[in-house]
Amino acid sequence: MVETPDESEHLPPIPPTIPDEEFRRLIGSRAGQALRLARHVVSRQPRHLLPTRPLLGELFHQATELEELLDAYGARYNTCWGPFRSTVAAAKLFANVGYELLHIQHSVSRYQLLEIEGDFEAATEQAIAFIGQMLLCIARRYMDQAEQLRIGVSGVEELGENLEEKLPPGRLAHDREIRRDTDAGRTVTHLATEFLKQAAESDVLHMPSRLDPAEYRDRVPDTISEEGLRHLEHQFHSLQSMYDTFVSDTDTELRNPQLPVLRGHVSVIYHLLMTAEGFAHYYERHVMSQPCVGGAEPLVDDGELLRLLMEYSLAYASRYLLRARDLCQEMLRQYAEVGEITVGGPRYRGFHMRPCTLISKMVLHYGSEVRMKLDDGTSYDASNPVDIFRANHKVIADKRRWLVKHVDALPFVREKGFLDEPVKAVRRVVLTLSEQGKVIIYERPLPIQPPEAEDARGNLMPYVFKEVRRLQSTGVIDIDAEFPVAFLGDKRVLKDLELLAKHGYGEDNFGKNIPLPKELSYLRR
Repeated sequence: MVETPDESEHLPPIPPTIPDEEFRRLIGSRAGQALRLARHVVSRQPRHLLPTRPLLGELFHQATELEELLDAYGARYNTCWGPFRSTVAAAKLFANVGYELLHIQHSVSRYQLLEIEGDFEAATEQAIAFIGQMLLCIARRYMDQAEQLRIGVSGVEELGENLEEKLPPGRLAHDREIRRDTDAGRTVTHLATEFLKQAAESDVLHMPSRLDPAEYRDRVPDTISEEGLRHLEHQFHSLQSMYDTFVSDTDTELRNPQLPVLRGHVSVIYHLLMTAEGFAHYYERHVMSQPCVGGAEPLVDDGELLRLLMEYSLAYASRYLLRARDLCQEMLRQYAEVGEITVGGPRYRGFHMRPCTLISKMVLHYGSEVRMKLDDGTSYDASNPVDIFRANHKVIADKRRWLVKHVDALPFVREKGFLDEPVKAVRRVVLTLSEQGKVIIYERPLPIQPPEAEDARGNLMPYVFKEVRRLQSTGVIDIDAEFPVAFLGDKRVLKDLELLAKHGYGEDNFGKNIPLPKELSYLRR
């Protein structure tokens, strides 16, 4: 008999359980500064906590160390220590979010932000006040749990002056040497283009403006999630880093006043996303998953938490994003290089609404002027899908003439007996053109209408032409041939238009959606 190997032999050994009293002494020795901070908060500011960056920085530092120690011993899975660990995690998170809010408050005057709807500074003050109330509740919970767990603080240490923030006015002299940028236009357009690409990926920021407050709970985390917000945060951090690497302290930045404005908008969106991620994290991890750890009352008013997430963090990020998007489009127009390309038009029914919409969306994305021209010289506004659609009348007329020409060129249409059975004659024409790769058939069997009485009395050849044209105009068949179309405008848009045409304007010969390349992913949003 073959023995089955014991899988438990390959598992790491389970560590021994640490005695309660020994763990209590360990935490007591390591939690002292965190509890002194909590006592300071409760004793000094019993009603309203006015956070400072030194206070929040120290709270975050102490909570981070304490959380790591508690997690190393599995406190989150322990009935006794789980609630304390949850309080530590809340202190860490809200201290970090509060620090970001204070950064925004202190930096907003330097960001050169454009006018938007709403009072951003007042809204930031309200968010900071909420964080202050949260940290006051957390400090009280710290003290209560410390007493229950018998991890008191020994000795008294005055912390007041160390946690204040008194800042004298002024700034240091800007006396560093300015770097030279040999290709300012390329730098500006690259940065603006990258911002527009990211803006197209950030639709979640605009969602709160389309929601009723009663719908907020239903959207977290299915649509608005910590994971998605963290991804956006990283993207905007990358944009900020790109600016600081290639634009900051250059003569290009000095000569173009729009660049520091763009940098300010990228930065404020990035920091707002950091607050949004924190709010979403707490709601997902601590409100939805563990509403009342250890039977304690919730630390947070979850309705107010969601309101701040939606109506402060995301709403203001959305407003500043839209203003910066307009700014980038204006910058691209200033540095636009005009060119012209000729590509094939959409093979499936020409410029119907789907390709028209994609072309328009692309042009509007860059904010540049682009004209579309047909071979007869007629010109259309490529940013307007209705205007592009008008070109289809010309395209369809050209296809109809092309079709009549190729029907007339078929050798058998003049053979004796070809028109004896007119319906079969039309079917033979269409099937032959299909076999030659000149026509696509979208509907089978072909819905051919027999000739009317007046047609049957004379020469039936006009009936054949008329019926083939009818099958085309009703979408039963279409010409399987590209027709040339030219686009004139910004070369950046033309590059994407060329790629769109190469991928069939997002559809195959039968009008079905096909994937667009990654570079054009913004068109599907």
